[in-house]
Amino acid sequence: MNAAQPLRDALNAARRQRLLIAAAFVVPWAAALAAAGWRSAGAAAALSMALLSIAALAVWGGWQWRKRGHAWAVRELNARRTDMQDSADLLLADAAAFNPLQQLQRQRLQQRLGAAPADLRSAWPLPRLAASTLSALIVLAAALAWPARPPSPAAAPGPASAAAAVAVPIRMTAQQLRIAPPAYTRLPVREEASLQARAPQGSQLQWRLRFAPQPAAVALVFHDGRRLPLSQHDGDWVGSQRLDASTLYRVEAAGAPSAPAAPLHRLDAIADRPPQLKVIAPERSLSLMTLGQRSWEVVFEGSDDYGIAANAQLRITLAQGTGENITFRETTVGVPGRGDATRKRYTHRLDLAALGLAAGDDLVVQLSVDDNRAPRPQNARSPSLILRWPSDLGNESSGLEGMVKKTLPAYFRSQRQIIIDAEALLKEKPRLAGDRFVERSDAIGVDQRILRLRYGQFLGEEAEGAPKPPPTNDGEDSHDDEGDEHDHDRDSTVAGADHDHDHGTPPAQSTGFGREADVLAEYGHTHDHAEAATLLDPETRATLKQALDQMWQSELQLRQGHPERALPYAYKALEFIKQVQQASRIYLARVGPELPPIDESRRLSGDRAGLARRADTLAAATAADPTIGSLWQALETGPASGAAEAAADLDALERWLREHPAQAGDPLSLIAAIDALRRQPDCDQCRERLRTLLWPLLARPAANVPRRDGGDAAGQRYLDALRQESGR
Repeated sequence: MNAAQPLRDALNAARRQRLLIAAAFVVPWAAALAAAGWRSAGAAAALSMALLSIAALAVWGGWQWRKRGHAWAVRELNARRTDMQDSADLLLADAAAFNPLQQLQRQRLQQRLGAAPADLRSAWPLPRLAASTLSALIVLAAALAWPARPPSPAAAPGPASAAAAVAVPIRMTAQQLRIAPPAYTRLPVREEASLQARAPQGSQLQWRLRFAPQPAAVALVFHDGRRLPLSQHDGDWVGSQRLDASTLYRVEAAGAPSAPAAPLHRLDAIADRPPQLKVIAPERSLSLMTLGQRSWEVVFEGSDDYGIAANAQLRITLAQGTGENITFRETTVGVPGRGDATRKRYTHRLDLAALGLAAGDDLVVQLSVDDNRAPRPQNARSPSLILRWPSDLGNESSGLEGMVKKTLPAYFRSQRQIIIDAEALLKEKPRLAGDRFVERSDAIGVDQRILRLRYGQFLGEEAEGAPKPPPTNDGEDSHDDEGDEHDHDRDSTVAGADHDHDHGTPPAQSTGFGREADVLAEYGHTHDHAEAATLLDPETRATLKQALDQMWQSELQLRQGHPERALPYAYKALEFIKQVQQASRIYLARVGPELPPIDESRRLSGDRAGLARRADTLAAATAADPTIGSLWQALETGPASGAAEAAADLDALERWLREHPAQAGDPLSLIAAIDALRRQPDCDQCRERLRTLLWPLLARPAANVPRRDGGDAAGQRYLDALRQESGR
């Protein structure tokens, strides 16, 4: 038995049922219309109405028969029965091209259809059928009860009747738009009952239109002036065109009496977006090689709206050398992708030894992938990922020792130990007495304070010291150049300690008693030398400042006996410290700029070659195009007073749109609004729609300084008093 025969039988049954439903709707109304025509115009009219009803039933039934084809049967069967597993199309396909899995699936579907035959028929619309039949019977009864019209003598057709016959308006009775997307999109062919549609760029569009009565010629007229003549085929007007860009068009039928222009229909071309690449691993664009690392794994994820290529190209660049002696070696390898057609993941593990990576080298990788667009695919590249093997900065030449400093890695390890101690203290809290718990928390807070003071030295702060008496001229110098710490710490006020500024031996002579400048020069110094207070760049200094703020909060909670409150601040401080640790080098402040020497030979020579004229320093501002503003104001006056002016401005607006297509956000909407206003000049809604679209295109007025007001009476008296005082 043929595998497709059960599906074809179910399809024919559904078609026959649809024809019966149509006949049930049409036959009562055909009888009613025939009776009405017989009572009003005689037997000829009754026969014409009956034949017209039968013809309409035949046309509609044939259209329904073609509409319910094999593709419709497959969709309905998959939708109605879950045991088909969305594989009903295997029943109609050629079994010779099947693989073993498809043959097995087809046998399963045959067995399931044998056990439970397919039924594609829909339920009878009994309520609507009953209402339609009852209405037809009422019309039939009224027609039979209406008195018959007496026959009138036949009149010879004259010029007036012939003109009336010619002046019958042409109506569109059926319309269909078939959209065939490009093959690379893998989208199915669909049919739209409307003349407006959105389709992928490059789709093939086919129009099928039907008119009554038949026109002499039919064409599609686009907004840019192009015309697409339609050809007649089996009573339908057919034409096709490729959709390369969004456009507007209208249908024009020749041979019809003069009538307003048909409305515009819009076709939107959906552009194929380029593929998108996202880095999954590593998390940072710059990675530092760890001790004992032999390989480096990179993971990317690519996505595209219609499909992405299975293979991608990974470009690997190895940078070796220092200073100006840097060499680059580039290789490309293919990386297969895993996943579905629109989303794939690319994973590749790099062998660092095989690539020849050594200390001081940088390894840069970048993934490149294409989509499936034909004939020219689109390409996308990922951000560059860098693996750096840091070199030993201590072996650099002595000429750079004054400019480059190491980041003191020993200072970047203590914050983690403070977190570990605080977490261990919280675990031991149930077994410790209250005083002992607070004492140990305070000890951790002291460690946090010491670490904060160490970091503070890099921001120009000073270390704390014990209170010392003010220095005198006869006292000994108490400085210890190697161990004295300078600190301006904010918790000294809480602890009750005094600040000490011991910055060197005081001068031998005092300049004067009670003079503020002399006191500051003798017993203190200033700290507002920003460049001399740090070795860090501004970004690293700001990050370190945030770390110090978090350390301060952590220390505050630890000293008060609340380590659980201090842990969030400690973790944040550790995170900022890690960011500072990533800075491989920090630079000293730059010296003053070295300006080029002045050319003395041109002085007092009067040579003005190469000098700009003073008149060219200021350029006149270009005035805004008044087209948009004048039309926007003309549309506000209303159709009675500004119809002619608005019509003239509409022509100017169309020219402006052709000259400035990029400045209009949606030019097709503007063209459609202009066309709607041309067809109905007295339509207030059309005018308001166009004004709404023109509002974003209006030029913004120049910013002006507001004039200061005169003030109140008290302020005026104050100004008058100032004028009188200045006049004395």
